[in-house]
Amino acid sequence: MRKIRDSRYPSETKSANENSTLTDRLGRGMHDLRISVTDVCSFRCSYCMPDDLYGGGNPFLSQESLLRFDEIEAVARVAVLLGVRKFKITGGEPLLRPELHKLIRLLKSIPKVKDIGIITNGFHLIPQLKYLRDSGLTRITVSLDSLQPEVFERITGRSEALPAVLEGIRAAQSAGFSPLKVNMVIQRGLNSGEVLEMAAYFRGSGIVLRFIEYMDVGYRHRFNRGLLVPNAEIRDIIQSQWPLEQVVPGYYGEVAARYRYIDGSGEIGFISSMTQPFCRDCTRLRLSADGKLYRCLFSSLALDMKTLLRDSDGSTNINNAGIEASMRRFWGLRDDRYSELRSTGADGDADKQIITQKEPDEKKIEMYRMGG
Repeated sequence: MRKIRDSRYPSETKSANENSTLTDRLGRGMHDLRISVTDVCSFRCSYCMPDDLYGGGNPFLSQESLLRFDEIEAVARVAVLLGVRKFKITGGEPLLRPELHKLIRLLKSIPKVKDIGIITNGFHLIPQLKYLRDSGLTRITVSLDSLQPEVFERITGRSEALPAVLEGIRAAQSAGFSPLKVNMVIQRGLNSGEVLEMAAYFRGSGIVLRFIEYMDVGYRHRFNRGLLVPNAEIRDIIQSQWPLEQVVPGYYGEVAARYRYIDGSGEIGFISSMTQPFCRDCTRLRLSADGKLYRCLFSSLALDMKTLLRDSDGSTNINNAGIEASMRRFWGLRDDRYSELRSTGADGDADKQIITQKEPDEKKIEMYRMGG
């Protein structure tokens, strides 16, 4: 299968240092900041927040414990100084954070930022699309794991939500968000039989469908390896129906392996953290809704930024010099490559003096707390 270069990214190279003034122990620059704005979600997806564990009475973060928008902006500005050029706003469900467009506007005002995206379950999109577009949001990614109402309900716990999600996707495309992306997490025996149906639904639409391998993120959702379907298997199923050709990555650190249909009907992608780890090219830093910085989705080790953003009485008093010094050291010590080491059980040897372990009894932080 031949590879072709995507001409939409002519200025990007594969240098880890091109857009970064800082590298970690493996030479990886800091290029992407994922910003979680809430840990609350309107869905109860089985691989993230299963309803039996996160139903009524679950202790979600209080409003006061969430980072304020000006505090998030302060961290984001320092991150850009250190090399970040892309922001992705996550949750929980980020559209449940009131007046989110105001944060997007603040982030858009930061010089050198190339891209501001959001990942959402799509249920709350339509009422907010105009505000999101006007505030400067660049891209939208919607999580959608099934087109079958009964399967959608089994995965998300929401029997009535599927039509609203599909309508939200169409509305976002009509509002001019392009390329619009849809993420599908595949679980064997649950939605794995919908691969061709999902591909057919989005072929020719201009929407990029991406298949994500079911992952061992977090601790409480009871990961079951038997549900994992390697993306190579998914790709072969689609290839047998519609021939594909691979697209050369558009930029350093792109996590999705991209393919396009030879007949010109669009593009699909594969994010394969389980079977084809991309740790060596990972340029992501994650900011949780309560102000913790994480260097890896699969980690429970965090740097608490709130002490540099607030006084002891809870009032905002941003220490920019402290933020920069802490972030430089935190990233400089980074040697995280969990997915590569998964099979051996080995751990990184990063200096933990400046790191706080939020919940030492848990092996990894839960995905809804830092964003997916």
